[in-house]
Amino acid sequence: MHSLFATSIPLAYRVFFLVIEPISALVGAYYAYFQPATYLDLLTPNVAKVPDAAGTIALYQLANLYLLFTLNEHCVLSSTQDRRVWRALLFGLLVADFGHLLTVWSLGTEWYWRIWEWNAMHWGGIGFVYAGATTRICYLSGVGLGARAKVKTQ
Repeated sequence: MHSLFATSIPLAYRVFFLVIEPISALVGAYYAYFQPATYLDLLTPNVAKVPDAAGTIALYQLANLYLLFTLNEHCVLSSTQDRRVWRALLFGLLVADFGHLLTVWSLGTEWYWRIWEWNAMHWGGIGFVYAGATTRICYLSGVGLGARAKVKTQ
């Protein structure tokens, strides 16, 4: 016999990680796949053009990754209350958050904090990533999780 540290995951985390964030990723997938010119225009106003074949392929692959993100997060986390699984997946997504934020570095550091200049894409690609990373850091730090409940399994 071994023991698992399992408990009910607080509602705020479940709502964010199982509903809000997956829906947000699906919106990103929709724009990257079905509206690639709009996606690029919102990402870099006055710079982006209609994507060529290589750009279109890259955006389709991005849409696929957003879909993978959605499915992994929702399907894995909704299938268990095991905190170890939640921690492992959320840690991986936190690393991805930082990688995602680094992708706009070439536009200049002002993109990270000049929120009054953000459009909808920037709110989704930077602001919402801040929210996701913050929520993951809170979960990984144990905020709101209370004491661990030991449950014996057979």
